Amino acid sequence: MRIRVKPGDRVMDRRAWLMGIFGLFSIPRVSDAQPAAKIYRIGLLGGSSPTDPGGRVWEAFFQGLRELGYVEGQNLLVEGRWYGEQPDRLPSLAADLVRAKVEVIVAGTAPSPEAAERATSTIPIVMASHPDPVGSGLAVSLAKPGKNVTGLSTLSPELVGKQPQLLKEVVPAISSAAVLWNPTVPSQRLSLKEASGAARSLGMQLQFVEARAPADIAKAFPVMMKARAGGVVVLGGSMFFSERSQIAKLAARSRLPAIYSVREFVEAGGLLAYGASIRESWRRAATYVDKILKGSKPSDLPIEQPTKFEMAINLMAARALELTVPPSVLVQAEQIIQ
Repeated sequence: MRIRVKPGDRVMDRRAWLMGIFGLFSIPRVSDAQPAAKIYRIGLLGGSSPTDPGGRVWEAFFQGLRELGYVEGQNLLVEGRWYGEQPDRLPSLAADLVRAKVEVIVAGTAPSPEAAERATSTIPIVMASHPDPVGSGLAVSLAKPGKNVTGLSTLSPELVGKQPQLLKEVVPAISSAAVLWNPTVPSQRLSLKEASGAARSLGMQLQFVEARAPADIAKAFPVMMKARAGGVVVLGGSMFFSERSQIAKLAARSRLPAIYSVREFVEAGGLLAYGASIRESWRRAATYVDKILKGSKPSDLPIEQPTKFEMAINLMAARALELTVPPSVLVQAEQIIQ
């Protein structure tokens, strides 16, 4: 190859020129010097997607991931599977996530963790909020789960025992109450036991009313009215959470004072709520995902229990029911809707 040199051009030493040419090939490219960051694949399993009103708690989970440096589309791929109004689809949806070879399955509240645990004994499973992981067989103990499932427990059974007491404080004349529950969620049976014990100590009779699907909820309230219930305790669960606006409206229309397990029901128009913060639980679930992706075994990660409980009261709902919330209850509330 001949190089023409014009007058005034700087003549380069041949040796320097050759070193420069070969040097171009010896300089490491950015892709060689800095290996691409690993992209993790996680699966989400629950009743509602993050874009649905019932799935807004997933926002707290993604917030927790962002705080830990995980961003969807950059170093994180997300596979979501949602059963909506068909919990019978859970086994096939969980199996689908297993086939997708996700590295972690994040299951919402019951019965999603149970379905995930039946689908795999090897892929780590993180519960975002579960009322009774030990009683349901998901873990050997809270301190040492011993299986491929870990995460957050909401302690709902114990909290349910306090709910009839709070309902009695707000409605002193109440002598009977209904409990709205979902038989497809096995852990709720323990909640029924706790509620029964609390009601007996208060001299209150309970009637258990089932709702297996959203369509059953509207049918449940006439049953409560016919039984002359003076109030209602609504148990937790993804289906009830997704239908919280409908439940709050039906309770108001039936003029039934109701207590719920999470404040989101009160924000939807319900009267009273007492329980752990599910937003905080779902945000904390991200820390479990982070630990597992970094090598920790779920069997060795203790299941967290909530240390803070919150009460919410909707005074507009109280006025509509012609109830006066006593100061002893108001002073306990973290959130009061005027």
